[in-house]
Amino acid sequence: MTIALKSTNLAKTFDIGKRLIGPPRAQVHAVHPVSLEVKTGETLGIVGESGCGKSTLARMLVGLTPPSAGTIEIEGKALNRADPAAFGRLIQYVFQDPVSSLNPRKTIQQIMEVPLRLLHGLRGRALDDRIAELFDAVNLRPEFLTRYPHEFSGGQAQRIGIARALAASPRILILDEPVSALDVSVQAQVLNLLAALKSEFNLTYLFISHDLAVVEAVSDRIAVLYFGSVVETGPAEKVFAAPRHPYTKLLADSAPVVGKPLGGAQAGELPDPLNPPPGCAFAGRCPRATDLCRAEVPDLRPVEGDQFAACHHPLDP
Repeated sequence: MTIALKSTNLAKTFDIGKRLIGPPRAQVHAVHPVSLEVKTGETLGIVGESGCGKSTLARMLVGLTPPSAGTIEIEGKALNRADPAAFGRLIQYVFQDPVSSLNPRKTIQQIMEVPLRLLHGLRGRALDDRIAELFDAVNLRPEFLTRYPHEFSGGQAQRIGIARALAASPRILILDEPVSALDVSVQAQVLNLLAALKSEFNLTYLFISHDLAVVEAVSDRIAVLYFGSVVETGPAEKVFAAPRHPYTKLLADSAPVVGKPLGGAQAGELPDPLNPPPGCAFAGRCPRATDLCRAEVPDLRPVEGDQFAACHHPLDP
């Protein structure tokens, strides 16, 4: 199977307190060097707490945020943003907040026309026919095209956002918390729609969320982020059934389940990004931490088969 998307040592550093002359007062490493591969037709789920770098990583992959270091390859070719139209036809982004991601001053027809005109040069009847096809694909009525974004529910607005992303005819979709702002019943509808669209359009997904149940349901493989670094990767069923990194287990134990008392949620917070700790960033919250953990940053290495963990003392399967 071919590689649809590959990042190598992709990192992002933000300057804090910029000055007109001289270096910034401080720097925050939002994403430490991350190397990931997503196979064609695969869904890679990316999970982690708020503030762990999920959205920053996603925005770098889709070209909304320039990386501080590292490279991105799509289908074996180095990402080149010199031609925005060519880039847009490869990868698109579905935003977390469906309503605010749509221009409130434009009708849905006008919103849908932009990528089709700029990326594919469609005009006239061909343009109208393509919009009708996309609306049918996401189960929306044609009369919605004359309305404005504020007239729609969250689920309807997210379908419009998905249709707009599909208008570019991309090969890869970055889905950044696409159902977190929706009611549970609507979440199921949107997830079923995404599954159908993936098959129909031969898409590759990067599905970013803090909801483990949702990610487990839709993903083939999982990458767990903590404090800007990937701490565990592997097949979805293995990562959740037998986590090898203590942080992954904490996430699993903290997920609410009916009839089960919550566990792990009280186990501390993310370290201070302006004053990161030495060694493993999770050591301050980890019951298995030793002096080695507090002194040396662990590498992401295989622990069993195709499961990897960045831990000096990985959990038993």
